[in-house]
Amino acid sequence: MADGSRKRVDEDGAKAHFETALEGHNQAFETFLFARILGLSFDYLPQDASDANKDICRLTFEVTDMLKNPQGSLHGGAMCSAMDISMGHLVNKVAGPGATIEMKVQFMRPVTEGIVTVEGRFAKRGRSLSFMESRLTAPDGKLVALATATWKMPTI
Repeated sequence: MADGSRKRVDEDGAKAHFETALEGHNQAFETFLFARILGLSFDYLPQDASDANKDICRLTFEVTDMLKNPQGSLHGGAMCSAMDISMGHLVNKVAGPGATIEMKVQFMRPVTEGIVTVEGRFAKRGRSLSFMESRLTAPDGKLVALATATWKMPTI
């Protein structure tokens, strides 16, 4: 809205955030610039040698004004990106760099504040293709979005 009646993102805070992201980034898994801009923290549940489908990449990040849409909730693009990253980082952790072939996202409810959690996992791990899912949950544990995807596994 041009009349200035809409709330604006704190410009000084946004500049400081971008400066911090720039200073701490490396174009590598976990530290690439876009992950730093989203404010992602990474954790991997220990691999279970008996069942590769139990491996999980868990991301957390804060819903900030910079990541909200005009309605005041976490932007769908930020959610999709975080879910894609959770799956891609898991593929990399267990097999090396892969590639998203396709991804479908279902949005269940909005989330407007707090720390959200994203968990990427294998639904069915294969040698050349894997089927994956990622779930984004609100601070109260309720499901916000669900992504399913097909991934091209790295060639060995």
